[in-house]
Amino acid sequence: MPSVTAKTIKAGVIGWPVEHSLSPRLHGYWLETYGIDGVYLPLPVAPPNIEDAILALPKLGFVGANVTVPHKEAAFRIVDGLSDTARKIGAVNTIVCDEDGELYGDNTDVFGFIENIRSAAPDWRADAAPALVLGAGGAARAVIAALIDAGTPEIRLANRTRERADELMTHFGGPLTIVGWEERNAAMAGAGTLVNTTTLGMIGNPPLNVHLSELNDAAVVNDIVYAPLETPLLKAA
Repeated sequence: MPSVTAKTIKAGVIGWPVEHSLSPRLHGYWLETYGIDGVYLPLPVAPPNIEDAILALPKLGFVGANVTVPHKEAAFRIVDGLSDTARKIGAVNTIVCDEDGELYGDNTDVFGFIENIRSAAPDWRADAAPALVLGAGGAARAVIAALIDAGTPEIRLANRTRERADELMTHFGGPLTIVGWEERNAAMAGAGTLVNTTTLGMIGNPPLNVHLSELNDAAVVNDIVYAPLETPLLKAA
């Protein structure tokens, strides 16, 4: 690895935990490939410290940072300015520090989610059947926004705490229907898309306990967890 100097461009990914993130390896590869004097660091930040950490980015010379679980909604509230996409979603996954130290929040999760599905399942049609989304955090906000934009007629949302699900219902309205967490398996009936946006099933986290027997045989199943790359949910699907 090249030596880091005062002129080295600094960026990173903020999360808790953050060890699962592949972003440092991904961006580190491209920095090295193109000979850019930069580093991309994993930045583990506990929830009580998130505001101090984000506000410190420009003071520490960072040009920006990505934001992963569980900080996307907190970042939305902390930054100075927002893109239309971030404002629509209510969550931020990308922060840019400008020359004046102002923090600008954006969100690329909608684009990433929808293009990932279209690449893996080119015949998928969001408007053909209802969708079931598990979880109600920052990632769920992006998934719901993407499904709404794609024309999904009904989005069933199941979360372990009802209050968080109700917040998304208030934010998005439209085709959202809240179902109890204990009803998540029954809510798969007739669904054409199932998306897990929780950290359940991630290495170091409890398993995601679901049964897919009610799911449409032609349904598309997506898991935002990528550590492990093939989660138990995807294996079951």
